[in-house]
Amino acid sequence: MPELRAAVIGAGRLGTLHARKYSAVQGIRLAAIADIDAARASALAAECHAQAALTDYRKLAGNVDLVTIASPGSTHFEIAAAMLEAGVDVLLEKPMATTLAEARELAAIGERSGRVLQIGHLERFNPAIVRLRRIVDHPRFVECHRLAPFTERGTDVDVVLDLMVHDLDVILSLAPSEPAAVEAIGVKILTDSIDLANARIRFQSGLIANISTSRVAPRRERKIRFFQPDAYISVDYEARRVQIYRKNPPAAGARFPTISAEQIDLEAGDPLADEVHAFVSAVRTRSAPAVTAQDGLRVMELSEQIKREMAREGQP
Repeated sequence: MPELRAAVIGAGRLGTLHARKYSAVQGIRLAAIADIDAARASALAAECHAQAALTDYRKLAGNVDLVTIASPGSTHFEIAAAMLEAGVDVLLEKPMATTLAEARELAAIGERSGRVLQIGHLERFNPAIVRLRRIVDHPRFVECHRLAPFTERGTDVDVVLDLMVHDLDVILSLAPSEPAAVEAIGVKILTDSIDLANARIRFQSGLIANISTSRVAPRRERKIRFFQPDAYISVDYEARRVQIYRKNPPAAGARFPTISAEQIDLEAGDPLADEVHAFVSAVRTRSAPAVTAQDGLRVMELSEQIKREMAREGQP
């Protein structure tokens, strides 16, 4: 198995995690860490035994085979476009870009260059979501809450692109049809962009999804609930727990169905390691990645529609 040269662009919290995962993958040599902060790049390169620390990501062209881009979201388009055009395979952390036009251009560049472009929607690899795919069947209503205390990380984009995209991707990957209509509202609280958002999405199948997201909440909460004709399914990401309430035939002589309850406590797993391994596998086999550019585009299209509805409702 030929050795592949990897690099991580962005040495913040997420870039640090990616670098650690790459350093543990067999057949991968961590060639470089790139960050505009030279000290931060050098520190991470030393920790993960990367060969070089750079402040200019453009120097990676011709010297690496694949990269993770974990820089601020507002830089994703510029960096990903440059890497793809340089012939480098890219794992691009969310958001795919800051605008739909940029996301479409990235998808086109990836297609034109023949490079792997995997979008970093990490929840796809969450053990709870992996298990959910075996259970969810033609849901009729979905309710999501993704709440987090305020941090400065991610505030170069609004909360839709910072946090809501996680749930949009999960729902789009499980929904049996395309979105048909959107209602949305957003509120600025601590930053100059939307910090709290709610979207109600109606799909062509009749499915309704109600999504509430905040990055100014007093505590973390990440839950998603599915209601379908035969069951109610609740996933608590934080507790790593899936609860299933199934409808069963009525007991003898009874009028109404009975309900059986099941709780599945999941192992912690390592979604990021699974994501990185899936990306490396796609690079080696030259196959479609687990989360394609088209998957990312669907999320960006829906995000854009949500933000248009916010503006139509008089929001900034």
